Amino acid sequence: MAGYTDRPFRLLCREWGADVVVSEMVSADGIIHHQRQTLAYLEFTKGERPFGAQLFGSDALIMAKAAEACLGYQPDFIDINMGCPVKKVTKRGAGGALMADLIKAVQIVREIRRALPPDFVVSVKFRSGTEINHLNYLDFGLAMQDAGADLLTLHPRTVKQVFSGVSNWEHIANLKSHVTIPVIGNGDIKSVDDAQKMQNETGCDSIMIGRGALGNPWLFYQIRQAQKDNNQREITGDQKLDSLLRHLDYALQVKPERLVVREIRSHLCFYTKGMSGGAILRNTINHTDSITELKKILTEAFRQ
Repeated sequence: MAGYTDRPFRLLCREWGADVVVSEMVSADGIIHHQRQTLAYLEFTKGERPFGAQLFGSDALIMAKAAEACLGYQPDFIDINMGCPVKKVTKRGAGGALMADLIKAVQIVREIRRALPPDFVVSVKFRSGTEINHLNYLDFGLAMQDAGADLLTLHPRTVKQVFSGVSNWEHIANLKSHVTIPVIGNGDIKSVDDAQKMQNETGCDSIMIGRGALGNPWLFYQIRQAQKDNNQREITGDQKLDSLLRHLDYALQVKPERLVVREIRSHLCFYTKGMSGGAILRNTINHTDSITELKKILTEAFRQ
């Protein structure tokens, strides 16, 4: 997720039990033009493995060159984003726009497959279709499989929906019953019950959690524990605070304090959602420029 799944948050999710983490969306054009900020998205640490580099673009040859360039950073797999609904991505013919151009989507996967070692894993993430009257996820998924994808991730909303409404998990089950490669389900996983329900209803091979992990990275731990003994673990205020402080410390290891204070605010909106006095707390946070002061505010809030 652009703006959220940076290295500090990925490390935190791995510590809480996420099996795999993926980079923020990385522009293929930016990679081949050696843009410093773009290339920085490909950097990761040993603690984040298995790590996937998620690419977006609309030109098959450029995407292939970018995927090949990624090998220098040694990710564990390449994920091709063909589902992003954000207009600045789709207007370039990338992300979710590729669901309306099956020929180009197939060319992209084939060229990337040719550019990478035969045993290097390539995944494709896509949606149910461009709009409700154009649900082509099944044909799209089968075509991605035939083009050389090793696994598929389906977010069963349309591109037009963006994140409105609810995801239709029946689409995941239908895709799973028609393809022979692994299918990962994505969409509306916000709790242990959601995770269990998706796997039971769809038969998917695994689940991907995106927005549901924001302000809630311990969800991975809760799901893993429930799989072991069917009990749901409550996370204490002290555990949440410890996680928040680690998030800040990890961010400070790779970014200057001024930038960390500004960027962490978007995460803190999720961490404090639903808290008593949350609106006042967020306002206080948004007017804080010091890490020391920010940690003090958070400690007081989560230890009440």
